[in-house]
Amino acid sequence: MKIINKISLAAGLVAALAAPQGALALGGPSFINDKPNDGDFQLVHRNHSAPLLHYAQADAAIKIALQNLQADIERVSNKRPSLTTLKQAKSPLKQAVIAGQIGTNPLIDKLIAEGKLDTESITGRWEGYVIQTVDQPTENIDQALVIAGTDRRGVAYGIYEISEQIGVSPWYWWADVPVHKRDNIYLDGDLKIADYPDVKYRGIFLNDEAPALTGWAQEKFGGYNHEFYEKVFELLTRLKANYLWPAMWNNAFNDDDPLNMVRAHEYGIFMGTSHHEPMMRADKEWNRYGEGPWDYERNPEKLYDFWVEGAKRNKPYDSIYTLGMRGQADTPMSDEQNIGLLEKIVTDQREILDDVFDRDLSEIPQVWALYKEVQGYYEDGMRVPDDVTLLWADDNWGNVRRLPTPQEREREGGAGVYYHFDYVGGPRSYRWMNVTPIAKIWEQMNLADAFDAKKIWIVNVGDLKPQEFPTEFFLRMAWDPSDWPKERLEEFSQLWAEREFGAEYAADIEDIITGYTRQNGRRKPELMSPDTYSQLNYREADRISAELNGLLEKAELLYGKIPKQHQDAFFQLVLHPIKATTIIHELYSNTAKNRLYAEQGRANANEYAERAKELFAADAALSERYHSINDGKWNHFMSQTHIGYTHWNNPPANTLPVTYRYQPHDKPDMGVAVEGQAQSWPATSNLALPEFSPYGTTSHYIDVYNKGTAPFNFTAEASEPWISISQTEGEITGTQRLRVSINWQEAPVGRHTGHVFVKGTGWGGAKVQVESFLPESDIRAEVKGFVEANGVVAIEPADYARKQSADGIEWQEIPLHGHTGSSMSTFPVTDTSFEDLEHAPWVEYDFYLFSAGDISVKGIFAPSLNFVPERGLRYAIAIDDRQPQVVDILSDLSHQAWQEAVRQGARKTTTQHTIEKPGPHTLRIYAIDPGVTLQKLIIDNGGLEPSYLGPEPSYRR
Repeated sequence: MKIINKISLAAGLVAALAAPQGALALGGPSFINDKPNDGDFQLVHRNHSAPLLHYAQADAAIKIALQNLQADIERVSNKRPSLTTLKQAKSPLKQAVIAGQIGTNPLIDKLIAEGKLDTESITGRWEGYVIQTVDQPTENIDQALVIAGTDRRGVAYGIYEISEQIGVSPWYWWADVPVHKRDNIYLDGDLKIADYPDVKYRGIFLNDEAPALTGWAQEKFGGYNHEFYEKVFELLTRLKANYLWPAMWNNAFNDDDPLNMVRAHEYGIFMGTSHHEPMMRADKEWNRYGEGPWDYERNPEKLYDFWVEGAKRNKPYDSIYTLGMRGQADTPMSDEQNIGLLEKIVTDQREILDDVFDRDLSEIPQVWALYKEVQGYYEDGMRVPDDVTLLWADDNWGNVRRLPTPQEREREGGAGVYYHFDYVGGPRSYRWMNVTPIAKIWEQMNLADAFDAKKIWIVNVGDLKPQEFPTEFFLRMAWDPSDWPKERLEEFSQLWAEREFGAEYAADIEDIITGYTRQNGRRKPELMSPDTYSQLNYREADRISAELNGLLEKAELLYGKIPKQHQDAFFQLVLHPIKATTIIHELYSNTAKNRLYAEQGRANANEYAERAKELFAADAALSERYHSINDGKWNHFMSQTHIGYTHWNNPPANTLPVTYRYQPHDKPDMGVAVEGQAQSWPATSNLALPEFSPYGTTSHYIDVYNKGTAPFNFTAEASEPWISISQTEGEITGTQRLRVSINWQEAPVGRHTGHVFVKGTGWGGAKVQVESFLPESDIRAEVKGFVEANGVVAIEPADYARKQSADGIEWQEIPLHGHTGSSMSTFPVTDTSFEDLEHAPWVEYDFYLFSAGDISVKGIFAPSLNFVPERGLRYAIAIDDRQPQVVDILSDLSHQAWQEAVRQGARKTTTQHTIEKPGPHTLRIYAIDPGVTLQKLIIDNGGLEPSYLGPEPSYRR
């Protein structure tokens, strides 16, 4: 919020934590009281509720918002206020709510003229509003809560601010969030709030909507008609959004129901058409009514007339006209770029608009969506008139491809961003659930904000559900990016959870939401396979299992604690996504274990195949549970297939991954496997555990298992007294895991080798090598920074030792933005590139190596793209006082490299360095270009093993 009297934004969180449950409007302090103070405005007091008054000629958007406020007050207090015009209001009145548009409501204008209503801060602002208590607004009203807006939407947003503050979530219908009940509702007596958006057009795109959204809409509403869209429009206005691209796969917004456009306009929603549907005509309308080919070179007259009809039809309504042309069904217009043809198309489309409309062409909102190959037309020199908005697109995976240059920022039409939470296409479609951490959204849209791409922000939300959480964050950030700096990302999730479920559970819910979105941000469920996470190295798959199952256990516990009326909402917004995410990981992890253990000949390998089948069934059962809640209100929403992809498009049905069947014999037969190796004894006699160090993992495991069905006894004996084993004997029916560790009090100094001998059935036994490394005491005393263990140093970037700014720019942490932790990037974001490294911002890390020689440093970065033309994303790296190496993260711009980057959600670099002597060293990262976002550093001194996430952070002293 821009201006708040009585409660400052700085005190917002304190006020929030003290506020009653449900009283918090997300991001700002509450101005609602349950108990009255002197002079408070009594919205509801005992059996009385203040009437809602409007001017008889008020716009429909204002009347609809007031009708919803009337219903909201009744939902909260069971008291329904009257809704009437100013003239019809019974007088005198002690209190009243007065809502109106500046310049069209005589009473509002009179209050401004008399100095009773302060609107100076929103004068000339798009969609601005003030909410203010005013004493004696008229002779017959003692006190009024006045909601005034610079336009009709501004008034509506102010009204919905009241709704949210009194305890009605924007998701009360779309996610079944219960309202917070109150007997009385009081507002601060000297309340004054002024607010307005930073991004002009803020909206969503309903896309890729079959089978889930389409099946649901057909069942509940009979299709994509005005009854369906009214629910969407109400949600958008409650979220202070104003722009919609409608569902279009098999639908045509205007043609399917003539009331669709009428109702959109009444709610105050600007309608548009997607990036490949010009002139407010749906793609499917050409299929229904078009004559001849969709080709302007061969069929210009028919297409011209088709577009004229679109402009005429939408003339009375708020619309943003998509210009240009792509091929039908969201394909390129032609095999070869034809700039001349596309320029003629845009010229003719603008000619149509000029002919149809009675106002200047520059006053008609127009957008050219630079999506996929269309951006190439622009980069090769094609231009559109300055009043047309350039809508830059991401790469369909949440990485913005291009942002305005300083010269482009001078264009009258400005620029915007088309973003994705959902996508159909390569390298893999992802449509099932929320896979986008809000920290990722923040990092990319903060770039858009910094580079002034703020005319339009629109995001592809797929079916809308289950994208509730990121959708709200995107739209809240669009309203005012300064409300949500990176330091408030965790707070956003907590405040969101508090609004929906109360303060008691907010921190835990934030933890769950952050956890499941982090996992899906690492690797989207549709991209998962048994090979994704390592079963052998760094206990990677098992670490993720422990992480997700811990969050799931927390969610299940909360589900049992929260009031029953909140359980449907909690299931949709919290429990279902963490449970679904956990099931998918466990399904593939158990499949991987089955395959590995079958190859090793473990008698219990089939148990993991059975577990995979159970998890596959659990996924289906979870979807059915989703479809059954609230008497089947959300049937069909989980019908999108998501298991068993083999190429870019989804399989026709979920498909169980292939599992192996191992047939054990009926004899006792020992096998031994160790951490870090796929081969097992007796197939190999070269078994060795990863090296032990006081600075590394405290234990490693040996699995003693049965290859047959008859049990046997085993013994395990250490060759050295400093080797500890968790169990030295026992009976084996399936698998017994032995934990091996080092007693460092008894371990000899230096590098030493011992072994564990496992004896069971058969000839001889398995000899597992154990290596320990204990540095000399004087070396241990000088160790500092991140310490090498087993040939690796792994660093989380936020754990730096020192940093230095330059020209007011410095490395700062982006919390929650990373596969395993957070990120570091440079702020504030500007156009500045630091070509002179002596005057560049840097961040520095201390580390310690126990040997000299050649090493490599692997950098893991967010997969950002070259959003500044003719420039990559560069940084420089140096160890100690060596010459820095300049690295361009985007040196490989091939399609293959991009595909791998979006699969992994990261770009990776490798640099080579020479360490002349063991001991303490310093690694420095210099900033060159803005937008470089570092997520992890791994120093490989010869010990790095394959894995998806890399080793856990090294010991740091």
